[in-house]
Amino acid sequence: MKVTVGKRASRSLTLTADHVKTFAELTGDYNPLHFDREFVARTKFGRPVVQGGLTTGLLHALVAMDLPGPGTVFLSQNWKFTAPVYIGDTITADALVVSVHATKPVCQLAIKVTRQTGETVLEGEAWCYRLGPEDR
Repeated sequence: MKVTVGKRASRSLTLTADHVKTFAELTGDYNPLHFDREFVARTKFGRPVVQGGLTTGLLHALVAMDLPGPGTVFLSQNWKFTAPVYIGDTITADALVVSVHATKPVCQLAIKVTRQTGETVLEGEAWCYRLGPEDR
């Protein structure tokens, strides 16, 4: 697929307690904000939140599988979390190509992740490099 300015892609995921548990098993992130209902009830979140890595993981899948697609890696990311994501939320990651390097397989993406209510939970930008067939 040719990557051009204006191309868009999105990918959605409904987050479950199993996602949170599996992510913790893989990474060791057992922060009480994700598991301890009594602890998190005393915070501004009020209920357990999912690990930020699950939110950004959807972006990794979007870039690697959809836009720019297979063979793509992140060169850099600059994003901020604007709201918590809770178990049961359906999040949608959106990417928009805002620039394409003239001589290299590099592009810049505007990134946004929203929950089912339309609220933005993450926003920013990423630079990506796509390996061509000669590099695979």
